[in-house]
Amino acid sequence: MRLGVSGAVVDGAWCPGDVEVADGRVAAVGLPAARGGRIAVPGLVDLLCHGYAGVDLASAAVEEVATVRAAAARDGTTALCPALLTDDADRTAAALARLDHARTDDAPGARLLGAHLEGPFLSPARIGTHPPEHRRDPDPVLLARLLDAGRVDVVTLAPELPGAGELIDLLRAHGVLVSAGHSDADAPAAHAAVDRGVRAVTHLYNAMSGLAHRAPGLAAVALTRPEVAPTLIGDGHHVAPEMLRLAAAAARGRWALVTDATAATGMPDGPFRLAGVPVTLTDGTVRNAAGGLAGAAAPLVRGVRTAVAAGVDLVEAVGAATTVPARLLGRSDVGCLTRGGAADLVLLDETLSVTRVFLQGREMDEEPTGE
Repeated sequence: MRLGVSGAVVDGAWCPGDVEVADGRVAAVGLPAARGGRIAVPGLVDLLCHGYAGVDLASAAVEEVATVRAAAARDGTTALCPALLTDDADRTAAALARLDHARTDDAPGARLLGAHLEGPFLSPARIGTHPPEHRRDPDPVLLARLLDAGRVDVVTLAPELPGAGELIDLLRAHGVLVSAGHSDADAPAAHAAVDRGVRAVTHLYNAMSGLAHRAPGLAAVALTRPEVAPTLIGDGHHVAPEMLRLAAAAARGRWALVTDATAATGMPDGPFRLAGVPVTLTDGTVRNAAGGLAGAAAPLVRGVRTAVAAGVDLVEAVGAATTVPARLLGRSDVGCLTRGGAADLVLLDETLSVTRVFLQGREMDEEPTGE
């Protein structure tokens, strides 16, 4: 079956021409181009997804996780890390166990990768919407308990906290990606964390020390250390276009887009919950009771469009939502469109809106929900 596209992002580069899919795999690329301007890109990979389509993953029943997976896939995200906000340790452990159970569900939808624990080892000065009563200083016993409770692929922590270095070592030993975030680290502390093994930064600029020209913090270190992948929320609300373009220029080929999606994603305006915290969606933004941003409500493909509109090259923007997050997780089976590879593909029109989604070569049968 030919997809009827004029070109595709193949192996991280632009490839003119159509794409053919057979037996669940990409059979050929660079075929005579179809008219109409549609393009094919790899299925998108989201490292930070708290919820979708009315479902909060912190409290979701196993069957509700399938709703998240299906809705995200219809919007072009074919693999995601379910994210868990700082919460009571017992509830977090229970959520991790439920996610492990949900991972065995073979219903069509986005592949459920390991969880992203966004906390509880965060800075009290940069806590954001995370419930402060559940924040903890670095505790290797608590971390070991959470790692035993269910599969974890990413942990966000504040590297300047006492004992954070020991946690970084423990996470690296378990093959977990360590991301710095919700952090008030100065430059020396941030550099030391990178030297120790931090390889990502969670939602760059937001809830972290920044770019002050005489007192640089975590954001500045993330943009200047080639080992680090800064991740950004590309919903058009969390990061100004100039700052997104700055990140793309400074961290070319190593920055990633994330959603920080909540249960409000793909839903009409109204109240929602984020790990028990009341939040409200109004005109595209999700805010807590104090009026601060509290996660987001846009699909990952919105980030690709936002980046392109800000002046980022299309292939670079697509890579930030596909190959870079896959590489961070050490995965070669997601975020890739390559001849002979699995056909997890997304077709975009001239406006970079999702028109069709293929999972293992089979088309999702419903329209996108998140736009």
